[in-house]
Amino acid sequence: MAIPPYLRRQPDGVFLSVKVQPRASRNEIGGLHGNELKVAVTAPPVDSAANQAGVEFLAQALGLPRRSVTLVRGQTSRHKVFRLDGITAEAAAAKLAP
Repeated sequence: MAIPPYLRRQPDGVFLSVKVQPRASRNEIGGLHGNELKVAVTAPPVDSAANQAGVEFLAQALGLPRRSVTLVRGQTSRHKVFRLDGITAEAAAAKLAP
């Protein structure tokens, strides 16, 4: 299985590039947006609420504990990079396929 462009293997886990859409009607994984995975969250982009919602939603979608999903870049941007621990790039690709 080919690894999608939004996932990158790293020595300490997998990096996931995401474009977050805050204030959506529901939390969901959309399609590909350039080299990023589009993720909609219901939280507003205020006081890191959308970041928190993104972490929680991705952890749930991947079947990982919340501590295994870390926001590493894009705290104030819609373009974010998350580090995923405890999962392979192939397993993440299978679970995140829209």
